[in-house]
Amino acid sequence: MRRVVLSGVVQSGTARLVLPRRAVDELDLQDDGETTVRYADQRRERRRLVSNVWLELLGRHGVFSAVVEPDRDDALIGAIVLEELDLLVDCAAQSLRPREPDSILTEIE
Repeated sequence: MRRVVLSGVVQSGTARLVLPRRAVDELDLQDDGETTVRYADQRRERRRLVSNVWLELLGRHGVFSAVVEPDRDDALIGAIVLEELDLLVDCAAQSLRPREPDSILTEIE
C-alpha cells in the first residue's frame, strides 16, 4: 500500500476532498471520471476525480473520492469528509475536534 502524508486545510464551504495532482500521481489513484468545479471567483473548470482514497484524520478514517487539483500543494478537507468522520470545526480555536470522543456518532431518524 502506498502512503503519502499531506498537510491540509479544513474548508467547510468545500464539498469534497481535494488533493494535489502530485499526491494522486504518487499514490497511483484510480480515475473515476471528471467533475465541474466552481471557484470562489465563479470560474468553472473541469477536473479529474479519483476514487478509493483512504484518509485518516484525528484517528478516524474513511474511503472517499477526491477532486484532483493540479496546482495545489496541500489537501482541502471538505464537508463530506467532516460529516463522514463526525468532526466539528471550532473556528474560535482554529481546530478540528470529534463530536463524540470515543466513536463516530450516526444519527438516524
